[in-house]
Amino acid sequence: MQYTYNTKGTCSRQIIIDVEGETVTHVQYVGGCPGNVQGVARLAENRPIDEVISLVDGIRCGFKPTSCPDQLAQALKEIKAQQQAG
Repeated sequence: MQYTYNTKGTCSRQIIIDVEGETVTHVQYVGGCPGNVQGVARLAENRPIDEVISLVDGIRCGFKPTSCPDQLAQALKEIKAQQQAG
């Protein structure tokens, strides 16, 4: 299933995430620093949701309270909550 998450507090504007069951299968950022977001996206692909969250949750970008990787963790937390509710 594909999810679109509108980021908050980062250069990227959205993250498009494909999930099959408990696995992240594809990640695409809209905006952000191209090399960094492509790297994070590739590293997240084909990993369990919980593993990706544990790797990137809480990462900050400079003095910002969040980052593009952290926003991926926030998106995945929302996806997990939706899966559990549905």
